[in-house]
Amino acid sequence: MSRIAYFDCFSGISGDMVLGALLDAGGDAGVLDRVLAVLSLEEEVSLEIRREERGHIGGQRVIVRAGDGSVRSLAELQRLVSEAAEIPERARNRSLAALVQLGRVESRIHGVPVNEIHLHELGGADTLVDLVGAFWLLEQLGVEEVYASPLPAERGMSGDLPLPAPAALQLLTDAGALLEPVEGGEELVTPTGAAILAVSARFERPALRPRVIGYGVGGRDRPGNLLRVWLGDSSDRTEDTVTVLETNLDDMAGNLLAALVEDLMQAGALDVSIVPALMKKGRPGHLVTVLVAPDRSAAATDLLLRRSSTLGVRVSETRRVLAERQVVEVATELGPAHVKVKYLDGRAVEWAPEYEDARRLARESGRELREVMRLVSEAARRA
Repeated sequence: MSRIAYFDCFSGISGDMVLGALLDAGGDAGVLDRVLAVLSLEEEVSLEIRREERGHIGGQRVIVRAGDGSVRSLAELQRLVSEAAEIPERARNRSLAALVQLGRVESRIHGVPVNEIHLHELGGADTLVDLVGAFWLLEQLGVEEVYASPLPAERGMSGDLPLPAPAALQLLTDAGALLEPVEGGEELVTPTGAAILAVSARFERPALRPRVIGYGVGGRDRPGNLLRVWLGDSSDRTEDTVTVLETNLDDMAGNLLAALVEDLMQAGALDVSIVPALMKKGRPGHLVTVLVAPDRSAAATDLLLRRSSTLGVRVSETRRVLAERQVVEVATELGPAHVKVKYLDGRAVEWAPEYEDARRLARESGRELREVMRLVSEAARRA
């Protein structure tokens, strides 16, 4: 299992809220001191970490204060991160990627070449501390995968700029984030918070077993101004999206249907089933159902149209939940055989002998196939 962080951004996200949430979830505050040291910012930046409440929920608030005149060019920020050898490799790479994305979106918005871009308020040392600190805390907590909820898309103006902030909106657009409309004219998603998610997160809700919940407190003193992070372990159940192809046939011979199943499986179908159906006017027929990965659905649809008598194919997408499984080889008194093992909650619960192996052992030993499959299952259970 892998450690997962899920950012529940019900009230938005900012860099300091990320730091607070990760600290509240068990992150080591000493990491932030090390960030200042390795970036040579100890004289320039001060940190304050304290517990505050927003409404009835408490969490950690991190305040990063940078002195006047701390604004640097994009190239200078990148140099500071690149030369800090003590930063964990993935944290350093993510920090550099976030800076590159910030530079690109600012270049696109202002129409200035990236090598000439000046990040203005995003070029301060506080931005660098937020980025490096967030990614370093993720490493310190052992997080391997990051996910994020949909983000609130406010409407209104913040000074002379429309909301959501142009840089944050562009970052989230490029990253494929999900945005939900909300009432109000406050900036809920900052460019720094958006950049953290853009380079590290998948915008979907994972199946996970939560272990600890952390809250990062935002700067506005109003109920609910919090970022919540769930830390947990990946589930042995995974989810994905598949395409379902269906068609009804009433004029194909059985041997042609069998050949159609073989052709579809060889073309990459995940599964094919054919069941009897009673069609209009009482005609007997068959319902053909094909599961296929979305990127293979066009080819499978074409194959159905070409190699069956159908005049049309119904196409839909659906989510499926998969139990963890593993194919292992086990030793039996009759010889080696492969077994598919099903896991739930980290425990093996079912053992299914591979048919071809069991059939081979039955022929070689002269025993009944049913007995051979039982022997193989028992050997797998003991192993």
